[in-house]
Amino acid sequence: MAVSLTLLAVWLAGCTSSGPEASPDAPQEPPCERGALDDNYCDRDGDLVADVPTSESGYLDPRTIIFSYTPVEDPAVYAKVWDGFIAHLSEQTGKPVKFFPVQSYAAQYEAMRAGRLHIAGVNTGGTPVAVNCAGFVPFAMMAAEDGSYGYEMEIITYPGSGITTPADLKGRTMAFTSPTSNSGFKAPSAILQKEFGLVSETDFTPTYSGKHDSSVMGVANKDFDAAAIANTVLERMVDREVVAADAVTSIYKSETFPTTAYGHANNLDPALAEKIRAAFFSFDWEGSALAAEFSKEAQFINIAYKKDWALIRDIDATNGVSYDCR
Repeated sequence: MAVSLTLLAVWLAGCTSSGPEASPDAPQEPPCERGALDDNYCDRDGDLVADVPTSESGYLDPRTIIFSYTPVEDPAVYAKVWDGFIAHLSEQTGKPVKFFPVQSYAAQYEAMRAGRLHIAGVNTGGTPVAVNCAGFVPFAMMAAEDGSYGYEMEIITYPGSGITTPADLKGRTMAFTSPTSNSGFKAPSAILQKEFGLVSETDFTPTYSGKHDSSVMGVANKDFDAAAIANTVLERMVDREVVAADAVTSIYKSETFPTTAYGHANNLDPALAEKIRAAFFSFDWEGSALAAEFSKEAQFINIAYKKDWALIRDIDATNGVSYDCR
């Protein structure tokens, strides 16, 4: 299966250059290794993410920094949640920062690739797409005070649905979020087929809600027989009393996955990128709106995409996912 995006053809990374032929005695740059990265990017250090452009002429130093969080049902709620952090980010970088409420995963990737989005929180399953197609450089993730992190994929249904195990989904309607979501599509698709022998469109009818909170509400309102969701989203919705805890019931819980990755565009001026990273790790969570919303988290911790997203890339490989960035 190919994850196909309609992306703007914007040259960001400066992997090649035009001009007079270099002198034979001039230092030669190492070859532009790419791996799974789009042709716009290079990965000379082998960390699987796009390198900084080799020429300062390729650096992006925006007057106003644009930040987005992964698409949610009510972006206005999360704009307020991030207000305190955005003020801190602005203070640390010396630049105005604006919150950009994206409506879809593809829109988020397109905006970063086009140079209109500079910092983002990208959902777990979409992180490999953003890395390979949009030059996203993930460096942080939320974690608890003790350093623990992550979430589980759960398959939920409504009480009285007649569904008590995933095997009961045969002949029913199953809601996913989007094809790029780990817990909202890729992980449950692999699990349903491998563990229960259930194939989408053959054994059950798939539908797509676009967002985890939409899937939760769809099940609670009995629009869907079942849905695959990230349980942290459900927990926050219950805490905010958006949905009653007894409106849905879980029939499957996965192993723990890494959560939303926070990162920046690969072509940001390195000095600005360093200030952005420092802002994440110096943010004071105590008493903040972030701490109130993400009640289990208390800090941002460093991540390494190559190591920390290995399981997610393995799930992609199991599902036959390729990254078609055009």
